[in-house]
Amino acid sequence: MKNFLIFLISLVGACVLVLTLSPSFAQTNVHLTMGNPSNAATFNLTNYLLVKSQYVLSYNCNKGISNWASWQLNRSWLGNAARQNNFRSDTSLPSGCNQVTDSNYSGSGFDRGHMTPSADRSNSTTNNSATFLMTNIIPQAPDSNQGVWADLEDYSRDLVQKGGKELYIMSGGYGVGGTGSKGTASTIASGKVTVPNRTWKIIVVLDRSGNASSVTNATRVIAVDIPNTQGIRNNNWKTYRVSVDSIEKKTGYNFLTNVPTKTQSVIEAKVDNQ
Repeated sequence: MKNFLIFLISLVGACVLVLTLSPSFAQTNVHLTMGNPSNAATFNLTNYLLVKSQYVLSYNCNKGISNWASWQLNRSWLGNAARQNNFRSDTSLPSGCNQVTDSNYSGSGFDRGHMTPSADRSNSTTNNSATFLMTNIIPQAPDSNQGVWADLEDYSRDLVQKGGKELYIMSGGYGVGGTGSKGTASTIASGKVTVPNRTWKIIVVLDRSGNASSVTNATRVIAVDIPNTQGIRNNNWKTYRVSVDSIEKKTGYNFLTNVPTKTQSVIEAKVDNQ
């Protein structure tokens, strides 16, 4: 009995150790350089950690969309690979997780909106193809996805291609209920996929290759909070700039946790004005 109890205690201890350390192990991934905003881990189906070579996601199996995506962007990720357009289910999801298909978006009035953009992964066919997994997609209003949101994506790549910057980007949605080309909806695919009310993005701009300790009080951080609705196609993305603190309050996430605390408090309170 004594040996059995020792074995049981050891087994439980090992399980606790694995569950506790999983998120921190994941933070060694380059796409989580700035931190894991929700402490996503592989034992939580509503905050499920999906680690890809091209990006990292927190996926919500109940909602059928990601909570957030996080990725590095520098010149090494950009090239001439063609857009693959091969939207497909993500077979790496665990059993019991909502498996979204391309057809779930058909006729919904919402675009298949990339979190990690296709054009941010144009250095190879394989990397571009990875952005078309449905776990990297959320329902976005066409005027946002093809307009203001796309303009910010283009601006980000210009910072890299023309300005030589290295970016660490996080994006996601919050709230329920958006307006697409066929009207307002809380879900699509008979409730299988939740439509967020807002979309957000945070971009940490570094002058050269670096890490979280490279971030200073002067580091530029762009944060936007954009309505998931029609009628904004031609709006300037800069009109939607907010502070990181504001997005934290709306989402409940804690961003830039790998940045030193004093620096974090300074840069998260600012609203970009460049």
